[in-house]
Amino acid sequence: MAGMTDPDRIWTEAAGRLRSEIGEGPFSSYIAPSAVRADGAGQLILVTPTAYARDWVRKNALRRMNELWLGLDGLSRRLDVRCRAEMGSVAPASQVAAGRAEGAAVIPLQTLAMPMATVPPVADGARAVRAAGLQERLTFDSFVEGQGNAFALAIARQAAAWADGHFNPIFFCGPYGYGKTHLLNAIAWEAQRLRPDAKVVYLTAERFLSTFVRAMQDRSTAAFKDSLRSADMLLIDDVQFVGGKASTQEELLSTLTALIEDGKKIVLSADRPPMALTEVEPRLRSHLASGLTCPVEPADRALKLAVARNRIQALAHLGVVSGEAQAEVLEHLVDRTPGSMRELEGAVNTLAAVAGARLSALSVDETQALLGSALRGGPERRITVDEIQKTVADHFSLKQADLLSERRTRAVARPRQIAMWLCKHHTTRSYPDIGRRFGGRDHTTVLHGVRKIEELMGLDDQIARDVETLTRKLRG
Repeated sequence: MAGMTDPDRIWTEAAGRLRSEIGEGPFSSYIAPSAVRADGAGQLILVTPTAYARDWVRKNALRRMNELWLGLDGLSRRLDVRCRAEMGSVAPASQVAAGRAEGAAVIPLQTLAMPMATVPPVADGARAVRAAGLQERLTFDSFVEGQGNAFALAIARQAAAWADGHFNPIFFCGPYGYGKTHLLNAIAWEAQRLRPDAKVVYLTAERFLSTFVRAMQDRSTAAFKDSLRSADMLLIDDVQFVGGKASTQEELLSTLTALIEDGKKIVLSADRPPMALTEVEPRLRSHLASGLTCPVEPADRALKLAVARNRIQALAHLGVVSGEAQAEVLEHLVDRTPGSMRELEGAVNTLAAVAGARLSALSVDETQALLGSALRGGPERRITVDEIQKTVADHFSLKQADLLSERRTRAVARPRQIAMWLCKHHTTRSYPDIGRRFGGRDHTTVLHGVRKIEELMGLDDQIARDVETLTRKLRG
């Protein structure tokens, strides 16, 4: 049925397939009460009845939903998800497709093939930012300050206030999962609130790449360039992913040069400082490093405890839990969850989902019993390549031999790359040695697989959750 264009027909088919994959219970609770609509800009939205359902879909089903949708949609559109309270008067998607929606700005669906996360100059800045696809909860109010991020937070607030600083661009760098994306989201929200007439553009590097490639294919590069160079503030997240792509790097360099010459604001982030981005060509590296580099350091214990408390409060506000966790329970959770803030938030989410209304009464022993292997306990143990292969194969319902085979289908290739990433990060084996243990593969194949998973972990929540789950299983 590939090649359909009517959103209602596509959704009926995609939802039927999703029901069989996730089960009747989750589908009936979160998907069945939802409907596909189009917002004022013509973006297709899955509208859920509650914010809690929206968050569940975003975390557990949106990636797969879009895979199914893209496999059926002849116009290669993507779905976003929002709750009913976030949507004003929206039109049924079928009416937008037919160009007859009333009370909404109708845009032909063909134009949605090249979406830009742009915050246009409108009076309602908050609504515009939300429409740009930024995460609503990632604001300055929800950012927890600590010793490792205080400087970066101060600079972010200065940038959001449109202060006449002497540094442009501002470049946030640090490990995965410690707040860089949060800061860029917060800057966009606050900058638009303070200047509703300004044009704020937020992009991930992946969106910059895909949109630029689509613009070249559609011979619309002039419009693409204008959409960026007319910005008053441009924010690009995870800029390391433009490395190795010459034409895209050249376009980004030209865009940065034009905006800096016009005195516009630029905010960027990456997992390393600019001059450590060896895959980025020297001229672009030099421009990235020409402003102010702000490190976002890994969190200390005090900051992690504050983040855990903040997350519990947010979940209580959503009605997921009632009361507060005991101090010793949160301390136990933090001590058993070393790693990034995202890993810690995942542990808190798990505790909240399991405990619910019992949260405030839980003891440390009960917490450990409830979460079991989701928390690490005791000293680290030695993890072997064989154990990783078996654990990954079981997680993805494969055989260990599949990971060693020559099969290159996505259903096997992606788990194989995840297994390689885990081997590199949780064993002392070299790339050549890992390759030999995966059916005699070359070390460059392993290197590519590891880098691919590192890239996808910042772009694909499902991949990040798979890696997190597998890491916890391996560490017991």
